[in-house]
Amino acid sequence: MGLFERYLSVWVGLCIVAGVGLGYVMPSAFSAIAHLEVAHVNIPVAIFIWVMIYPMMIQVDFASIKDIGKKPKGLVLTLLINWLIKPFTMAALGWLFFKILFADLVDPATASEYIAGMILLGVAPCTAMVFVWSQLTKGDANYTLVQVSVNDVIMIFAFAPLAAFLLGVTDITVPWETLLLSVLLYVVLPLVAGIATRKALDAADNHTRLNNFVGMLKPWSIVGLLATVVLLFGFQANTILSEPMAIVLIAIPLLIQTYGIFAIAYAGAKCLKLPHNIAAPACMIGTSNFFELAVAVAISLFGLHSGAALATVVGVLVEVPVMLSLVAFANRTRHWFD
Repeated sequence: MGLFERYLSVWVGLCIVAGVGLGYVMPSAFSAIAHLEVAHVNIPVAIFIWVMIYPMMIQVDFASIKDIGKKPKGLVLTLLINWLIKPFTMAALGWLFFKILFADLVDPATASEYIAGMILLGVAPCTAMVFVWSQLTKGDANYTLVQVSVNDVIMIFAFAPLAAFLLGVTDITVPWETLLLSVLLYVVLPLVAGIATRKALDAADNHTRLNNFVGMLKPWSIVGLLATVVLLFGFQANTILSEPMAIVLIAIPLLIQTYGIFAIAYAGAKCLKLPHNIAAPACMIGTSNFFELAVAVAISLFGLHSGAALATVVGVLVEVPVMLSLVAFANRTRHWFD
């Protein structure tokens, strides 16, 4: 792993601090950037997310889907967690905390937006960061590609309907056009671009040109992630500084959700007797979120300064350190599986 990947949590932390500081010092500049929108999609954020996602999408080999039948248990576990458990537990926890436990601390309209942001995190299974978590746990890289590929295919068709259903259950009106546009921009088009690039560079199927190109783009992917973090926290700087308790309130159910889902997935992997190099990545995929997509959709649906956008940004704040702690736990418990 390179310097950036090895100390990713440090760089993300520094960018969070930098984003909040710059947003506080230069609010007019971030306000101007926030208004650079087309069809409710923020252009700078979209560009940086594309820069981040595109190199990851090139690594997704859809031809590997043919190998699903060889080791189906790990894939079944991931799909069950991602699409039948996690979205609904996230919605339930959001409702429990912000409609009941924290009802006296947050006004109803803001509480609904926080729940919406949590739901968007819950229905967006991780794509880009999965490769980092898999590598850190010495996971089976080819199998991880299979899991990511299948999840991306399902996400193209399931993200918008599932998000709309859960948002509707929580009495939030969903503009379908914006939601579908976000899925198109942040899932479908990057996937198509990645497939086309992979096909063009890997015609000889020796992976040399492909690996060189991906290696050249990797630093830009990290730059895209860090720039996105700076922008997102810059947009929310005043809210974060004026309402630090809101960050704590949102983080509590997100932490419970993340550790709880990992516990369910890890126990399931143990019961299914999966080898560790498949079990660990399967649980990481099921636990982590495609927060880039969740943030983008929250901004598109509810606005840059909404409670929903803040909730997804807190998801970014929680994601990296929590997932690194789970990576450490998975590595320490390798003997449970092998």
